Amino acid sequence: MPDIPRVKFTERETVQNPILKYAVDLKWQYLEPNTTLDLRDGETGIFFLETFKEKLVQLNPWLTSENVEEIVRELLERTRYNIEGNQKVLNYCRGMIPVFSKKKNRELNVRLFDFENPKNNIFQVTDELSFDNGIAWNRFDIVFYINGLPVMLVETKNPEKEEGINEAIEQIKRYHRESPEFMAYPLLFVASNLHDFVYGPTWNIEERYLYHWREGENLEETAKTFFDFKRVLSFLEDYIIFWEESGEVKKIVLATHQIRAVEKIVNRVLEGKKRQGLIWHTQGSGKTLSMIVAAHKLRKAPSLENPTLLIVVDRTELEEQMSRNLSNYGFPAVEVAESKKKLQKLLASDYRGLIVTLIHKFDRMPEKINERKNIIVFVDEAHRTQEGDLAVYMRSALPNAFYFGFTGTPIDKTDIGKGTFLTFGKDDAPNGYLDKYSIADSLADGTTVPINYTLAENKLLVPKDTLEKEFFQLIEDEAITSVEELDKKILDKALRLRNLLKAPSRIKKVAAFVVKHFKENVEPLGFKAFLVGVDREECAFLKEELDKYLPPEYSRVVYTPGHNDEELLKKYHLHENEERGIKKNFLKIDEYPKILIVTSKLLTGFDAPVLYAMYLDKPMNDHSLLQAIARVNRPFERRKETNPKTCGLIIDFIGIFEKLEKALRFDSADIKGVIVNIEEKKEEFAELIKQGKTYLELVGRKIDDKTVEKIVDYFSEREKRIEFLKFYRELESLYEIIAPDVFLRPYLEEYFLLSGILKVIKTHFGPKIPGELWRKTVKLVQNRTGASGFERTLPVYPIDERTIKLIHQDSSPERVKIIKTHRSIKILIDNQGPREPFLYLFREKIEKILEDFDNKQIGTKEALRKLEELIQEINNAREEKEKNRDRRKRFCFLL
Repeated sequence: MPDIPRVKFTERETVQNPILKYAVDLKWQYLEPNTTLDLRDGETGIFFLETFKEKLVQLNPWLTSENVEEIVRELLERTRYNIEGNQKVLNYCRGMIPVFSKKKNRELNVRLFDFENPKNNIFQVTDELSFDNGIAWNRFDIVFYINGLPVMLVETKNPEKEEGINEAIEQIKRYHRESPEFMAYPLLFVASNLHDFVYGPTWNIEERYLYHWREGENLEETAKTFFDFKRVLSFLEDYIIFWEESGEVKKIVLATHQIRAVEKIVNRVLEGKKRQGLIWHTQGSGKTLSMIVAAHKLRKAPSLENPTLLIVVDRTELEEQMSRNLSNYGFPAVEVAESKKKLQKLLASDYRGLIVTLIHKFDRMPEKINERKNIIVFVDEAHRTQEGDLAVYMRSALPNAFYFGFTGTPIDKTDIGKGTFLTFGKDDAPNGYLDKYSIADSLADGTTVPINYTLAENKLLVPKDTLEKEFFQLIEDEAITSVEELDKKILDKALRLRNLLKAPSRIKKVAAFVVKHFKENVEPLGFKAFLVGVDREECAFLKEELDKYLPPEYSRVVYTPGHNDEELLKKYHLHENEERGIKKNFLKIDEYPKILIVTSKLLTGFDAPVLYAMYLDKPMNDHSLLQAIARVNRPFERRKETNPKTCGLIIDFIGIFEKLEKALRFDSADIKGVIVNIEEKKEEFAELIKQGKTYLELVGRKIDDKTVEKIVDYFSEREKRIEFLKFYRELESLYEIIAPDVFLRPYLEEYFLLSGILKVIKTHFGPKIPGELWRKTVKLVQNRTGASGFERTLPVYPIDERTIKLIHQDSSPERVKIIKTHRSIKILIDNQGPREPFLYLFREKIEKILEDFDNKQIGTKEALRKLEELIQEINNAREEKEKNRDRRKRFCFLL
């Protein structure tokens, strides 16, 4: 590896070279970039072809030379440059592609890697790997190869760049667009700026599928745990998943907490000493996928001798959903126990595979129906399924099985919580969890977003004495684990409360409030909402009223139909296919419905990232409340037509959130950060506006070209840009949450001016400034466009033989001239690059000059000198290209 003198705070010295060093410490063989050019047969090559062929023969000695050449052709010439091609590559890596062997006279699966014996593979790493497909030229910071195949990219950024990770991810996206021939092969990527170590799957770079690797306290520990031979191979063998949904293939990689839980489960089963465990992975953190992958790994374990696996749920819709998930995953040998009789038959017949069943189908199951020790049972929503005698029947029927309980909520302080601990957690005292991924963990990782709440108008809230007598006193001694239980045990008895909630005059007011709030607060963000009624009748009433204000397609009612329903309830009955279509359309940002009216259905197990607001007109508590409000905590992929989803919002029509300690009977540490009062957000906004006075002094009241130049000059120092961007994004997020509340009226002018400053920064410092103005802010700025002046931009220089002279004649401050020159060259490359691809070769050079200037490694005079030299290089290259074109024309004429 090159021994370069260490310079503080540069991408190469503080991130790229250390990662290479840690990889070499792990015994990855470092290859110089020039060496890889020979191994790849130039910049157009991808594989280390000879290495690949040699390992192919070593791992598959039955292959003939013809077989080897055919596999090479299949991978290099017949692989599509998209997600399907990438899936094909992974299938080859996992030994899932058969080839006919003349020696054996049958088809055998080809192995590209030896997963059982990591040292039987060749692990190589290189940096600054350049790839040229004739249209675009790109250079990848670090590329990891196994057996001659590129399996992983690493993009590194300067640790001082606040936006470094976003910039790195944008580059990975660009590689997919410009170099798809190469990107068809790597299966993972990493983006790191020293502070953060983010990884994700190639070909699916949605924000919600990117994760922080959480093993290790610093870059060295993090890198060494991630790039360990066994860990990288485990990703390739088990933890990268191609998931088919609605006819579309998606690629997913497991997060750190999912991998950790899977491996704890597998190790516990293989060790065989402890036979139960409780996994708390908070709502929205992917526990279903963790369960499926753990089951798949156990199914493949040779020492378990073809085990039987069960996934036990407590609802018909969850049984159907789990069956679909297993199908999407491609899980082999799955049986759904549609009846008690079928479940009993499967268990008695010694079926080896995976069974999906409802807990209710264990009712009256004979004792010791199967006493094998290689039976593993996964119990979904463990806090619900273990109440009553059904769990006793299950454990009596399978007395020697392993039992793993999964839950999306913490253990509560009621008898149910104590029972869950004794059933699953006694081997993992004192906290009771085999693995824990708390709400605070998920918020830190961004796998969920925080939830804000606000109370509806006082006139709509339930009177406090009624709420106390008709709800809180009734739940005092009850352990409620689901919405259905809440309905049966509490709300069916609370007749006065339900009648109060469904009073016609109140229904009209609630509907009017919801419509106004949705149109002003939710729809402008591009998101959708749930309206939760106390029962099915209120849902129908609310729908009738909403239709008076909104087109009927805006909202739909989803509830379970009853045989004896009256005409109003029957009006909103849905056929199974119709309900499926409604749920599918709700997930799409640009489809109707925008509001779903529900009472119990969809309040658990329905993941809708587009869901932002929940209008809660139903008293809830404990698990039912946590599970319901968690519907709004799913992150949403950032798109042009929507804002980033920075939080979910609950509008409480009941008054539950005034007494959270009564409604949520969990340890306070377990639910820390779940919900925040929006009044606190208003205080934060006012305080931030005060902090922005320094920036406002830059602008004054008249905005012209001198103002814009002043802003550009001030923010030419990168540290100041970072500080402002951090400040502004926090302010903007609060504005989007609060608007159009009248609270904002005194602050509108100042907020508008701060938004204008961001617009100037984005225009002049380019795409490295992340994000766009959000919707409500855009509307504010558009309304003020005529008076703003923020649309002005500094003039750019034409890049030709006159440019340097123009720079010298410019009376702007030198720092402003640097920004103008950089922007001028960047615009040239972006506009002319598609017609003159050689210009892309200057892309890295220009960014390096600006980076050195930003890092104060060069001063203003040196930066301008280097930019002028670069302009001269570009002019020379264009001139030489023109001469070559003339020579070709003359040559053709002579012919």
